[in-house]
Amino acid sequence: MESGTVVLDPAQVAAGAALAALLDRHGRPRKRHRGVYLHGRPGRGKTMMMDRFFAEVRSERKRRFHFHGFFAALHTATHELGAIEQAVAALLADADLVCFDEFHVNDIGDAMLVTRLLDTLFAQRRTLVVTSNYAPRELLPNPLFHDRFVPTIERIVEHLDELTLDGPLDYRTLGRRGDTGFVAGGYVIEASIGAGPGADGAGDVPIELGNGRTARAAAVDGDAVTFEFTQLCGVPTGAADYLTLARRFRRWTLHAVPPLREVPPDWAMRLVNLIDVLYDADIPVTVHATEPVTELTAGVPAVPELARTASRLGELPPVVCSAQQAP
Repeated sequence: MESGTVVLDPAQVAAGAALAALLDRHGRPRKRHRGVYLHGRPGRGKTMMMDRFFAEVRSERKRRFHFHGFFAALHTATHELGAIEQAVAALLADADLVCFDEFHVNDIGDAMLVTRLLDTLFAQRRTLVVTSNYAPRELLPNPLFHDRFVPTIERIVEHLDELTLDGPLDYRTLGRRGDTGFVAGGYVIEASIGAGPGADGAGDVPIELGNGRTARAAAVDGDAVTFEFTQLCGVPTGAADYLTLARRFRRWTLHAVPPLREVPPDWAMRLVNLIDVLYDADIPVTVHATEPVTELTAGVPAVPELARTASRLGELPPVVCSAQQAP
């Protein structure tokens, strides 16, 4: 892919053809039951291909979501309306085409809601297009729960054409041109952890999350927010919280990120979700860590999504700092 002109690799060309087949000669979604499940490693162009396809659809009856955001909204709407069918109707209205970017299932509780969501979409015969880092049979990889999700996987395979987009090149390693959005931040390598604004116990700013819950930030300055890693990822927070914060704060700094192999897996998973939300919202983020991205995310087998996080953090301009000492 080049600036101004997009040069597609063979796998991307094949994916584009499969997506184009979902539309009739007028560019409208065909009245068909099958959709497309596009999967592969991070940075292979899945989101780009889906977005190109979505832009070409000549219909107002289409919706495109990052799955984190949609799933958080689905939780809320289902609780408020009392039925998932009503929640889907409220979120999707009359959409014939529904696109989910970064579809995933990692938690057995979420898996049950995903099952109900998919059953509803398939029953309503909406055309579904999803991108994912997982092949369908790799969803909910936890061996303790995977078998319980197999019937849903079989329904996915029944209703969606599975395509692999997994070429040899991670296009994110080429960098994105421009100095706005996510890449306007930076990746700061520090020799010492604990040098952030809240490291000395000062800087503990409460931020309302709703439902009586608060997050604690190291600093707030207008639409800019600074968190210590432990303040946000070391406490029970989730994607819905990060979406709430991202709507309020448009510039982010995350301090004192340790090697993720040294923290509990759920802390690492929260960082994955946080970076997903900030990346999708295209918000500048500056990350202060003690190691380069490849070392920061190495050796954490319980969190396979870290490959995507490493790819995204790798887009941030690197900055090497001298050692800083906490007071």
